[in-house]
Amino acid sequence: KSKSRVDLVTNAIQKKKYQKYLEIGCDQNQLFDKIENVHKIGVDPVSGGNYRATSDSFFDQNTNHFDCIFIDGLHEYSQVIRDIKNSLKYLNDDGVIILHDCLPDCISKQQVPRARYSWNGDVWKALVNIRTKKNLDCYTCYADHGLGIILKRPNRNLLNLKVSNFKKLKYVDFYNDYKNLMNLIEYDQLKNLI
Repeated sequence: KSKSRVDLVTNAIQKKKYQKYLEIGCDQNQLFDKIENVHKIGVDPVSGGNYRATSDSFFDQNTNHFDCIFIDGLHEYSQVIRDIKNSLKYLNDDGVIILHDCLPDCISKQQVPRARYSWNGDVWKALVNIRTKKNLDCYTCYADHGLGIILKRPNRNLLNLKVSNFKKLKYVDFYNDYKNLMNLIEYDQLKNLI
């Protein structure tokens, strides 16, 4: 059985004894309902979760800090990078940010605006951006359309990429070098990093 976001998030919460969980983009609560025994907030403008708003609106008024933040909202680079930056402001030092949909397997799945039902968007560009930061450690694993993690600690594999506008990266860039760009590792390695 392939591993999923449910496996990774619940493992992180149990392993680190996390108490505060934030989910951005809840859809039909596929993950949110499976998170137990923690204080949890699920933000979605349309359905799911327990806080009805956009992530931008939520962060504008938020005063809470979190141990684990799962980002699965609007899969467009500009929004994802804002969600990451806002999440970092409210992430406890030993916390983790987990992102969904980091590995689109074809160009139409990463096309923005959305053109098909099964869609990853260009979330991958946000992970590439974060991989160039010296104070953030970032990895991606093959599980569940690509699960990325961001940890607040020195970057162990800094990506030296001279890009001034990550939004302008093309799918061909991803296709030709995704293992390096995404710092790709196996699920068990990722689980052990948390």
